[in-house]
Amino acid sequence: MSFHKRLTRALAASAAVVLGVLPAQGLAAPPPPLQVRAAALIDASTGQSLYGVNAGAEVAIASATKLMTALVVLQHAGLDQVLRAPAYQLAAVDSQIGLQSGEPMTVRDLLIAMMLPSADDAAYDLAYNVGGRSVSQFVAMMNTEAAQLGLSHTHYSTPVGLDTPGNHSTADDLVALARYVLRTEPFVRQVVAMPTAHIRVGGEPRTVSNLNGLVGRVPWVNGVKTGHTLDAGYVLVGSGRRDGLTLISAVLGASSESARESDTLALLNWGFANFRLVAPVSSGQLVASRPVRGRHGLRTALVASGSFSRVFPRSTRLTIVVHAPRMLSGPLRKGAIAGTLTVMAGSVPVARIPLRLRRAVPAPPSSLNPTTIAGPFTLVLLVVLLGVAVVKGRRERLTARRAASQQQE
Repeated sequence: MSFHKRLTRALAASAAVVLGVLPAQGLAAPPPPLQVRAAALIDASTGQSLYGVNAGAEVAIASATKLMTALVVLQHAGLDQVLRAPAYQLAAVDSQIGLQSGEPMTVRDLLIAMMLPSADDAAYDLAYNVGGRSVSQFVAMMNTEAAQLGLSHTHYSTPVGLDTPGNHSTADDLVALARYVLRTEPFVRQVVAMPTAHIRVGGEPRTVSNLNGLVGRVPWVNGVKTGHTLDAGYVLVGSGRRDGLTLISAVLGASSESARESDTLALLNWGFANFRLVAPVSSGQLVASRPVRGRHGLRTALVASGSFSRVFPRSTRLTIVVHAPRMLSGPLRKGAIAGTLTVMAGSVPVARIPLRLRRAVPAPPSSLNPTTIAGPFTLVLLVVLLGVAVVKGRRERLTARRAASQQQE
């Protein structure tokens, strides 16, 4: 039987139910030792931080810069738009596809060249043209977007990622940016998961390879972006999906390509081994049903008014507690709150979700309505008592008169 069926049956059976969701599975293993300047690991679905090493330190990020370059380009240009390369003086150490001044390429192919082999000339081409023939204008757009996304420790001075003053970010900001880009830009999500791709450079076909050596080699790794400069060291923003859980990592300042890949793999493997995504309640899910007072055989469903999902260590024991009346008394409108579902992690409440009525609850029949019954009955009783008092008073006055007459005689 599925978890949701067991949950629904158990919760519907009682007014207050405690249901174990995750059995204790022992303590989580310690995180792997990483020889990096900074690192971070988050859950992609919720954005929860699972681990960090100097995750808030502002450091050089090399070509991880191009994540923001790609985002701003996609916000302002179409994939089929053709751009002509500006004159760009490349350093010998730059990664490039050898664009010549005036050479045409689509935005699609330029983005692929920028994200997989990390071509600096492709990044400069995109920034120059999308920035209105101004790279500095494009960099201003990058910083505006960073501020809007709340990346408070990120600043750009180049769309390429070369070592320039003022171009920095943090491991925390990088994983947050990668999460946003992967969620909002399906083209980037598709590209960064490819080991190789075919593009056209100046009309000529070319095959380019992903510098992220984990993509294609490790089946569950699906991104995201590499980087390397003297100041930044070796950088890799990684992503992987296993067992319904997607994790995003960042390692900054590794000593080599192989080190950044092994550290990324170790961090992701640790995350998958020690955490799991739990989603015990979804909006509109039937949680319980209750009988209606005075309406024999009628029951009304109580449904969750919201969803809850969160990543927990596998060692965490979760319970669900439902509080709702054993019987409902109407009238109650459809959607009225009639109970509460609480998710507990150990002894700590981590979510409280109101339970609402799936349909309206009618009032009891008039024959069972205490107000209706008490009104006429009370009135009749008062009239009878008043009548008795009147008769009794007359008799007492008559008796008194007779006694007075007898005394006079």
